[in-house]
Amino acid sequence: MTARRIIPCLDVKDGRVVKGVRFEGHVDMGDAAELAARYRDAGADELVFYDITASPEGRTLDYGWVRDIARLLDIPFCVAGGIRTVEQAGRCLDSGADKVSVNTPALQRPELVGELAGRFGGQSVVVGVDSRRSGDDWMVHQYTGDPSRSGAAGRRTLDWIVEAQDLGAGEIVLNCMDEDGVRRGYDLEQLKAARARLTVPLVASGGAGEARHFREVFEQADVSGALAASVFHSGALAIPELKAALAVAGIEVRP
Repeated sequence: MTARRIIPCLDVKDGRVVKGVRFEGHVDMGDAAELAARYRDAGADELVFYDITASPEGRTLDYGWVRDIARLLDIPFCVAGGIRTVEQAGRCLDSGADKVSVNTPALQRPELVGELAGRFGGQSVVVGVDSRRSGDDWMVHQYTGDPSRSGAAGRRTLDWIVEAQDLGAGEIVLNCMDEDGVRRGYDLEQLKAARARLTVPLVASGGAGEARHFREVFEQADVSGALAASVFHSGALAIPELKAALAVAGIEVRP
């Protein structure tokens, strides 16, 4: 089994990292570059940066900002935010990002996933999925960086992740919105259902509050990576301590 990945997520707005609860009530958590350097030194396996207002504002992210982050890091990082074309994705990768993630633009034009995979390879293409329970099912949501525009996209989550995989996505990040920022644990039911339908790596997002939650999602949902934000930004859990606890539990992690 490949070592499981610990992935801090940085939601960026105007160069600052913000975090809310269930995608609302964002508060400032610090400077993006400073947090990136902190997580690099703490032993994060990779980082994810989301420009959360790019898609709602109809723009893409700042390539200069991507270059600044790349100069700081010697670990892989992924960027997301309004990437709608192969050219925009290419500029992100040329600026130093290792992966690009698409969410709302892929929902609006699914062939974008195949175009990106065909040009850059599936290993560079992540599809982010923001999912919320609806009755006995889960539904994909779009424009989640703007509470005034966020809403259901008319797609079942489990159908969309399979479609995205078939289109060429090399990885799926499933963000369970009902648990986002709550710190009571990952949505194991939804993640297990997703894992059963995928052959590409699945990264869990939304709900981490303590080391036990990471152990549970690796053991029970068999995800490749666990993404978290507020539990790291707040200092409630340090990455070295988390990795030590996982290693004691018999879960393979990088030192």
